[in-house]
Amino acid sequence: MDSKKYDTLKERFFRYVKFNTRSDGASETIPSTPSQMEFAKMLKKELENLGLDDVFINKACFVNATLPSNMDKKVATVGFIAHMDTADFNAEGISPQIIENYDGKDIVLNKEKNIVMKVEEFPNLKDYISKTLITTDGTTLLGADDKSGIVEIIEAVKYLKEHPEIKHGDVKIAFGPDEEIGRGADYFDVKEFAADYAYTMDGGPVGELEYESFNAAEAKFKIKGVSVHPGTAKGKMINASLIASEIIEMFPKDEVPEKTEGYEGFYFLDEMKSNCEDGEVVYIIRDHDKAKFLAKKEFVKKLVEKINKKYGREVVKLELKDEYYNMGEIIKDHMYVVDIAKKAMENLGIKPIIKPIRGGTDGSKISFMGLPTPNIFAGGENFHGKYEFVALESMEKATDVIIEILKLNAER
Repeated sequence: MDSKKYDTLKERFFRYVKFNTRSDGASETIPSTPSQMEFAKMLKKELENLGLDDVFINKACFVNATLPSNMDKKVATVGFIAHMDTADFNAEGISPQIIENYDGKDIVLNKEKNIVMKVEEFPNLKDYISKTLITTDGTTLLGADDKSGIVEIIEAVKYLKEHPEIKHGDVKIAFGPDEEIGRGADYFDVKEFAADYAYTMDGGPVGELEYESFNAAEAKFKIKGVSVHPGTAKGKMINASLIASEIIEMFPKDEVPEKTEGYEGFYFLDEMKSNCEDGEVVYIIRDHDKAKFLAKKEFVKKLVEKINKKYGREVVKLELKDEYYNMGEIIKDHMYVVDIAKKAMENLGIKPIIKPIRGGTDGSKISFMGLPTPNIFAGGENFHGKYEFVALESMEKATDVIIEILKLNAER
């Protein structure tokens, strides 16, 4: 590891993750939490200090900046995107810990509270023997998802500014809000961004390169029961809680996240709350295959029809909304974007791990807006919880990939 190549990477990462930028799905504001705007303002100032052009925060809280071309010939404009918010887990008082030359054993995150990250439970730790790990203190998430991506992009453009001998075209960068609640990219301005193709730096371990995502929808069942005194309930009561359990029982038992992998879709019971009078059951529906995705949505509609027919009245109302689609449908017609990233990794001795995302990224929506945007590794693991970690070496490799992509783009 070249400790001087990206001399501010570790310091920058530690500083950024300490910002609580947790998003809030219940909020209707843009961004969903004011702390994201505060973080955006700080990033704007840092990008200005680096000497980038056209630095601004747009109305949707995307921080934008441009590293101008240093070439005489015109080449494609490449964009790099990361998100500022963190997931729905404690993000207050983040205190990252650093482990030099990791020995492959269990990691005590918090001795006082006896919180240990065990190799038996997280065998992926074995991949990081001798690496420099950054972990949580066991009481918060880390925020490598996706502040590692932000740091990598900034460190890459900083390095290019300091090394003008490396030729590149125009580079666009954007850091956005509310990715974790699935809303940030709804307001991404492709025309304003003005890139020919882009990448989100939001993947996991080194080598990940993803251009296929789920098709995604949310199914919300709103149940209206009839509550009367249980002593005189015969023929009158309709128990919303029991209807909620009926709905759940009607779903396929094996088409769930804990029993599926790869390209297999699922129904995920995300939330339920009920009493006798009212109930609500929320499922998320996922499938890479468009036909299977549509079939899953049709299954949900038929389920509601069956329940209402059984009770002879509308006891269940369905709110079914699409969330995002498989970006592979767009990117398959622009596979050079994937090929460039793949070649960049291979040039650096990194084995590309090309697989479908069992989820979505901002690139899922942005690709359908007309900007092909695959997803590249940012290095972190065990996202969205207290066992999240990232290796410093992984972040440096991601930064190298950004620079190598720009070199290859300059040669096209």
